[in-house]
Amino acid sequence: MKGLLIAFEGLDQSGKQTQAELLRDRLVGQRRDVQLLSFPDYDTPIGGEIARALRGDRHYAPDLMQLLYVANRYEWRDRIVKARSHGTILVCDRYLASSVAYGEAHGLDPAWLASIQKYLPQPDVTVLLDMPPEVSARRKERDRDRYERDLALLARVRDSYLRQARSEGWVRLDADRDRTVVASDVYAVVAQGLEN
Repeated sequence: MKGLLIAFEGLDQSGKQTQAELLRDRLVGQRRDVQLLSFPDYDTPIGGEIARALRGDRHYAPDLMQLLYVANRYEWRDRIVKARSHGTILVCDRYLASSVAYGEAHGLDPAWLASIQKYLPQPDVTVLLDMPPEVSARRKERDRDRYERDLALLARVRDSYLRQARSEGWVRLDADRDRTVVASDVYAVVAQGLEN
């Protein structure tokens, strides 16, 4: 069977983890080999450094912060390639487009952000779970990290995601709907990828 790499992107609280888990469960129910990934992976040395920066314990310039995020994904590169070649469906809660969106929102060149990730496995489909920043803030009112608290930044992040979503291989879904409705739309997109 064919392996796939499916990336969920969007603002915090858009339902990326929920939709990734629902998709995984549905595919496992169909006896597919599925692996759920979430980036950043805070369990790696680079991921631990990212966590410290997000808490405010470290202070990095935006370009260095994005280099850490990208390096964290490179830590997984060989495992992703191997799993996909063996028919595993990899479902990612955030992947390549996050660095472009957040980096671009901080004034970095989106072409540079894409180029430093060109040797990472590229997703077969990227699902943008789209919603306004105000909805994100309403869904999580406490314990927001430094990015989550900045609504102007999140508006720029959303603009970048919407620009990226005009590319081939992307699907934009309205995330401000019932999770089962969104899950049905997600599965329809993935089922089409499994058939191709």
